[in-house]
Amino acid sequence: MREQPVNQISEKGLRVWRLYGIMQTVLILLLAIGTGVLVYIFDGPWWIYAIAAGAVLLYAYLFIYLFPKIKWLRWRYEVRESEIELQYGIFIVKRTLIPMVRVQHVDTSQGPILRKYNLAGISISTAATNHMIPALVMEEADELRSRISTLARVAEDDV
Repeated sequence: MREQPVNQISEKGLRVWRLYGIMQTVLILLLAIGTGVLVYIFDGPWWIYAIAAGAVLLYAYLFIYLFPKIKWLRWRYEVRESEIELQYGIFIVKRTLIPMVRVQHVDTSQGPILRKYNLAGISISTAATNHMIPALVMEEADELRSRISTLARVAEDDV
């Protein structure tokens, strides 16, 4: 098996994924509070409070700390002259090779949270699929988009 790709996404991406985890945990917390209110109104058993609290704490640990860290450690990419290699995943690590001759266009995208951290994602489109490289520093994303576009054009000319 090949060596894993050499480039890693920005460490700021870890912060962004943790921020997403915090936002999701707040929603789960609101659901748990709603459940607690219903249990209180209908005089339900006390152990439901403990289960709701435990579920919120477990969710917070997994989605604010553990999963973003694993996701960041596993996300790697490498752009070569003839292909782009991506590696990502939490439980199942996927490795994808995208031939340059298949690349149709490359976009960068940046939402409000990525903009706050000066990050962007690159979307690589082929005829059949779209692939994403998330959380790159904006300058690196622009440079990579231009490089992939140039290499894809060169690969197309060679065919």
